[in-house]
Amino acid sequence: MMAVIVATIAVGVLTALAGWLLTRRSGNVREIRSAPGQGAGADTADLGLSRTGPTIVHFSAPWCGPCDRVRRVVDQVCEDLRDLGDIAHVEIDLDANPAAARRFSVLSLPTTLIFDADGQQRYRTSGVPKAADLQSALEPLLA
Repeated sequence: MMAVIVATIAVGVLTALAGWLLTRRSGNVREIRSAPGQGAGADTADLGLSRTGPTIVHFSAPWCGPCDRVRRVVDQVCEDLRDLGDIAHVEIDLDANPAAARRFSVLSLPTTLIFDADGQQRYRTSGVPKAADLQSALEPLLA
């Protein structure tokens, strides 16, 4: 009986550790390093990127609960930074546009990409980003 209890606790701990390892980067805004000119042109032509300022591209789906939270966070950050410049927010339905999702290696929802005014992808996050992290990523793109 004691061995069953110990085994159950061990499985629980391992499961929790595996879950933590899989989600530890969720919501973290990561900088994308790309060569000059990469990300512009045909790859982004169908996304509706702004050419006057940064664009937040948010991949979502109607059935995705956390996607609604991302939408609210992005809308709030765009409102907070309104005085610094225009930030475009484009939402792409994964179900309606799977080709774009494949092109940008979107493997989970929600996924958010940030492009500069030149159409280069600069940042990426999976999960619900913190407003402060999005704001920190966007401010240099508005200067």
